[in-house]
Amino acid sequence: MSHFENKGLILGVMAGTAGISLFLVWYHKMRKPGAAVSTPALLAVDKGFNPVGLQNEAHSEQGGVLVLHRRQLQILEKLNGLLVSVDELKREVKFLKEAIPKLEELVRAELQGKGDVQRVSPSHRATRRRKAEAAPGAAETTSSEEAESEGGYITAHTDTEGESEEEKEWMKSPYVVVRLEEEKELFNLLQRVDSLHKGSEDDKKESFRLLLEKEDKYENCAGFLWRVARAYGDLFEMTTDAEEKKKYVTDGKIKAEKAIQLDARNAESHQWFAIMCGYMSQFESVQNKIRNGYLFKEHLDKAIELKPQDPFLYYLNGRWCYSVAQLSWIEKKVAAALFGAPPTSTVEEALQNFLKAEEMCPGYSKSNYVYLAKCYNDLGQKNNALKYCDSALSVLSVTNEDKEAQKDLEALLLTLKL
Repeated sequence: MSHFENKGLILGVMAGTAGISLFLVWYHKMRKPGAAVSTPALLAVDKGFNPVGLQNEAHSEQGGVLVLHRRQLQILEKLNGLLVSVDELKREVKFLKEAIPKLEELVRAELQGKGDVQRVSPSHRATRRRKAEAAPGAAETTSSEEAESEGGYITAHTDTEGESEEEKEWMKSPYVVVRLEEEKELFNLLQRVDSLHKGSEDDKKESFRLLLEKEDKYENCAGFLWRVARAYGDLFEMTTDAEEKKKYVTDGKIKAEKAIQLDARNAESHQWFAIMCGYMSQFESVQNKIRNGYLFKEHLDKAIELKPQDPFLYYLNGRWCYSVAQLSWIEKKVAAALFGAPPTSTVEEALQNFLKAEEMCPGYSKSNYVYLAKCYNDLGQKNNALKYCDSALSVLSVTNEDKEAQKDLEALLLTLKL
């Protein structure tokens, strides 16, 4: 029964009870000895009581009054029971209102893997206090409550100092214990795969295997899904088989897109969706290649907005600008026909993005150096081009991207030495 139906029922009962009481008062005041009284039919609340035929018999009158009194008492008893039930319901609703926000914050932190630092439950109170005996007389100080690792999952230091008894009891509930265990498992998994991602090819394959094992369990966690997309990207880079490459990038794009749907404020989700779009262009027609180019730029811009201090994003933006600046005449015409206007950029814009990445992280990558040299060569600044070629030569080729950059570098050096 809804809130408004409950309210209507209570008011109806109260109105009915009040009407009976008023009728009894009126009846006793107005009746005269020996007078006949005709009661309105709507007040005939008992089948054994006929209000139409009250003649002058005292016995009948008294019987009718007793019946009304009995029905009035029954209604009042039911009304009292209803009010008690409503009061209990109000207390339960108040309890739920206080409990639900805590559970909601906890589940959100566990399952979404957001990059924003946030308090997710009383267990994540990470206030670190200096002990009085360590520094007598010193004031209490508070450190950062939570720290972010790469990709934005939450690390939380916990202590119970200062927690209320209510919070301690809440933390002991079976639901909270289970959810905290799952949160710990997810945190350890994400930390492990992040570490493996930075390692060798075998490490990256192991990272992919670990993620697939838990995919069913964390399929609705954005922080988990964009890492799956990243793992597909690693496999894409490692394999040379065209069919495998296409499968990896197709699956990776699906995972990254779902991560965005789950959490549109996660920079890594947008980043890896953009990267998958860039990879897809290798297998698409001119039409789809241009469409993926628009998607790449849209989500890359969103990632930069959410994470403006990441040099990798500026390197990717430079790559996009440089590719657009190199579009052929036919590609520009197709883009104009499909989208009204082709994407536009210049070598100068590409250069600024590559310089931004280098400024933020000197010696960022071999590939960034090569693209800096390409931009300066296209702009006719041969000396600057040679300078960055030398910088690129000083970086060992470790990854597949480094090896591709080395090939471009050797071709560029041949051009510059002519």
